[in-house]
Amino acid sequence: MTQKLIEKSKKYLWLPFTQMKDYDEHPLIIESGNGIKVKDIYGKEYYDGFSSVWLNVHGHRKKELDEAIKKQLEKIAHSTLLGMTNVPATELAEKLIELTPEKLTRVFYSDSGAEAMEIALKMAFQYWKNIGKPEKKKFISMQNGYHGDTIGAVSVGSISLFHDVYGALMFESFKAPIPYVYRSESGNPSQCRDECLHTLEQLLIEKHQEIAALSIESMVQGAAGMIVMPKGFLAGARELCTKYDVLMIVDEVATGFGRTGKMFACEHEHVQPDLMAAGKGITGGYLPIAVTFTTEKIYNAFYDDYKKLKTFFHGHSYTGNQLGCAAALENLRLFESEKIVEQVSGKSKDLHFLLLGLDSHPHVGEIRQLGFMCGIELVQSKETKKPFPAEKRMGYHVSLKMRELGMLTRPIGDVIVFMPPLVSSNSELKAMVTIMKNAINEVTTC
Repeated sequence: MTQKLIEKSKKYLWLPFTQMKDYDEHPLIIESGNGIKVKDIYGKEYYDGFSSVWLNVHGHRKKELDEAIKKQLEKIAHSTLLGMTNVPATELAEKLIELTPEKLTRVFYSDSGAEAMEIALKMAFQYWKNIGKPEKKKFISMQNGYHGDTIGAVSVGSISLFHDVYGALMFESFKAPIPYVYRSESGNPSQCRDECLHTLEQLLIEKHQEIAALSIESMVQGAAGMIVMPKGFLAGARELCTKYDVLMIVDEVATGFGRTGKMFACEHEHVQPDLMAAGKGITGGYLPIAVTFTTEKIYNAFYDDYKKLKTFFHGHSYTGNQLGCAAALENLRLFESEKIVEQVSGKSKDLHFLLLGLDSHPHVGEIRQLGFMCGIELVQSKETKKPFPAEKRMGYHVSLKMRELGMLTRPIGDVIVFMPPLVSSNSELKAMVTIMKNAINEVTTC
């Protein structure tokens, strides 16, 4: 039976962000999960070292989440949000607004982080049109930024590996530099930050009259390799957006819901976005729900008689799905009762010391961490920061070794991603870091 499943997966599936030739050589089918581990069809267990792509909070088969979904299923599984609402979607919206930065007062539901960002872009574009400034229709995005894989989200992204092939489909956006301190000429966080903010301001001085919004990941650029912004950069970008009358779209899809030790990462710098996208951890990693938050000022620009044609004509079939919203409500209740954010804030300090054990490794160039978002950049030379040749695929082979040793993650180039479920205990964190260390040792010394 197990081998038949493997053959079926090779014959019928096309997996996301996956070269299927790689999958055919190293197939894996997950059959079950419990706590922070998952089990494959052969019965082998693995630590879920990347939270099933950055979204698991309480581990797998969390009793309270299971029960919340079952309870909702006894009432209704889904009804539309087009022109009406439902009970859990309404209650969840209220709860979410209690948790977000105070200027965000409205919730628009979708199914994924990419969709949440697509919605934010369309809202920003139409906002200026609705208030009589249609010339403000372009966007600034950050170099190395990633906001999802729909065409709008790709258009404000800037990772050549993911985006260049679709260039003819994308609308043009301005690109501003992000402070990647490790790879900067100075290596100085403050200098790197100030240089990037200066360049951003020069762009705004020249182009602000035609710019609708700036899109930016919150505190950490995830898909770029866990690049943590130096202190003050996000707040500085907020100040510039305000100064030059440009909306600020903050992408909290990966960083939101406790991942960085705050409920939302922008809280680290007290930033108030105009629009904010969130998803992933919103349901504890159970069901696909995402949200776009916005201010009352933006909402009111769409509120008018229908004949004025200011309506936001956007929506998805499963928007506000009751099962997902019920899971999200229980997830947020667990955040409060189990003090998840406080736990992450405290345990991230312990995790920092565990990761320091990797710092002396001759092929570990830098360890980047904010809360439970971590990246370990592998280099050929620690002294010169020279990367491994791309064809060696060092990060990929380290991740395969980690799989062999009992832990799953997915690298970004030669950056090893470590984003464990938020409930991981100190002993579990230690075990996972040990696997990473052993895998790096074995692969880089071959």
